Amino acid sequence: MASADSTVRGRSGEQEAPRLAEMLDRGWRLYEEVESTSEPTGSNPVQVKIKRGLMRLQEAAGMLEQLDLFSRNEELDEVSTADLKFLLLPVLLASLTLKQVSGSHRLDHLSSARSNFHLFLRHCKDYDISTFHLPPDQEEGADTPTGEEPDSRGPAPRSQPDLIAMATQRQAKIERFKQRKATEAKLAEVRALVDGGSTDDELVRELHLLQIRRWIPLAIEEIESIDQEIQILKRMDVLKQNPVPPSLPRKPPMKPFILTKDAMQAKVFGEGYPSLPTMTVDDWYEQHRKKGCLPDQGISQGTVDVDAEEREKERREEEDDEEALQKARNWDDWKDTHQRGYGNRKNMG
Repeated sequence: MASADSTVRGRSGEQEAPRLAEMLDRGWRLYEEVESTSEPTGSNPVQVKIKRGLMRLQEAAGMLEQLDLFSRNEELDEVSTADLKFLLLPVLLASLTLKQVSGSHRLDHLSSARSNFHLFLRHCKDYDISTFHLPPDQEEGADTPTGEEPDSRGPAPRSQPDLIAMATQRQAKIERFKQRKATEAKLAEVRALVDGGSTDDELVRELHLLQIRRWIPLAIEEIESIDQEIQILKRMDVLKQNPVPPSLPRKPPMKPFILTKDAMQAKVFGEGYPSLPTMTVDDWYEQHRKKGCLPDQGISQGTVDVDAEEREKERREEEDDEEALQKARNWDDWKDTHQRGYGNRKNMG
């Protein structure tokens, strides 16, 4: 196994490349500046720092791959104290990758960040730095948790939620939160001693291990968040490729009005305030004719017959039909010769 203190030569073989530790420190400083800034992440100065930090960390990652510092066949005690901090290179690279603002490449950034978070967790698992469940790799179907391809017809109906699984996940998050808080408290204590000038190798080693353990629950949570965002973006792509046809515009509701026989009644009922709008039969007929709602334009025959009878009855009354007029006269004559209540035997005194 090579040491991080080794140097990597350039293509020409004449100039020495910067040492791996220096490249990591430059990228780490830029990461901390981005984390501590009060400016919006999307602002140009912050994005410039993010790109510079990514360049330094990517160069360091390339050098780290050439040196092949970490192996699954060795124990944590075999890794030197100076090399422990290089285990954090993937999470720093992943964190800065997620902070980039570029909507069209968001899915690529999520995939790259997830790979780096997973690489970090796999190294931690190999060296048994902490006890945790390693999330599945992307090749194992992490981007589709259900194990199925997205349905182009739209989202599938939700199944009954697994309450036991939800409770287990919630408890796991609570435990990770407690561990992270305890680790951060211990980390602050040890960092104060190291920054105070302590050069004890065991203390420096403990500082690096605490930094790594602090990042383990954060990396797990980031992977969970990335998987959810990937699913959302893929659903959006499916909807863009298969857009839902727009629904037909709804007809505005008809305002209430008074239907009158003729213009004279319309004038009578339309006077006063407040009052409803009035409409004559002819106006109503003309309006429905323009809309195509008349009998010969789609209305059922039963409705036509009822309307025809009503109109015929009204016409006969308006024209003073002789038979109807004679019945009305006979009724008036009968009322003249008979008192009110005549024939009602129930009211006898």
